[in-house]
Amino acid sequence: MSKPQAHKARKRFGQNFLHDYGVIRRIVACIAPKEGQRLVEIGPGKGALTEGIISVTKEMDVVELDRDLIPILKVNLFRFPDLRVHEADAMKFDFSSLATNGSIRVVGNLPYNISTPLIFHLLSQAQVIEDMHFMLQKEVVDRLAARPGDNLYGRLSVMTQYYCQVEALFIVGPESFDPPPKVDSAIVRMTPHKVLPHVANNIELLENTVRTGFQQRRKTLRNNFKGVLDDHDFETLNIDPTLRPERLDVGDYVRISNLLEKKGQSND
Repeated sequence: MSKPQAHKARKRFGQNFLHDYGVIRRIVACIAPKEGQRLVEIGPGKGALTEGIISVTKEMDVVELDRDLIPILKVNLFRFPDLRVHEADAMKFDFSSLATNGSIRVVGNLPYNISTPLIFHLLSQAQVIEDMHFMLQKEVVDRLAARPGDNLYGRLSVMTQYYCQVEALFIVGPESFDPPPKVDSAIVRMTPHKVLPHVANNIELLENTVRTGFQQRRKTLRNNFKGVLDDHDFETLNIDPTLRPERLDVGDYVRISNLLEKKGQSND
């Protein structure tokens, strides 16, 4: 692998550059890229992970917000003429525009400060995404992969698992980055369902339902949905209203949402 050019990490972009080539090789092995696949990397930085992938795929798209990194990236990866660099904010980028011949695969070492909204942005385009492999703060990965009953199970868990199968792969320590973050990171694989196991009739209403359910985690469903669902509704749903919100699975929240739509609830 080529030696990265110098660039000082910028706090406002949440930059922590991965420099541990053992970890990079392990990530690439988890992604298992193949020639001809359309891989898209968010925040390639100096190109350490990019190089490991494009060496196999021969072509690649990367989305980079920091314009000062782009010349460095192009120098470090000058051997790959089919590297397509998009200077853009990933939060506003239309990833579906890259899926011209089928699906795309998305990878990235995501900035901690925007990881959750960025994941929701990508989930809104899940229909064109084959899978996603991300380096995230370990706690975020734990939330993404949490199961009903877990302490970290919440809105992020439910909405991500509505769209995807989520697998926490392995932990990466701070020493693998420059500068080192103050917390552990982890690699997660998210694979959008080809057929949704549970279909919400109104996705905005589902999002609102989940938000309402978790607004007060220590209170019961009866309390959190007071004025929205009554005991007859819970009986219809076959859901115990004395449960706390973290006890319900994705299918339960979808059924609540669909009942609310039937009752004529708004998205507010």
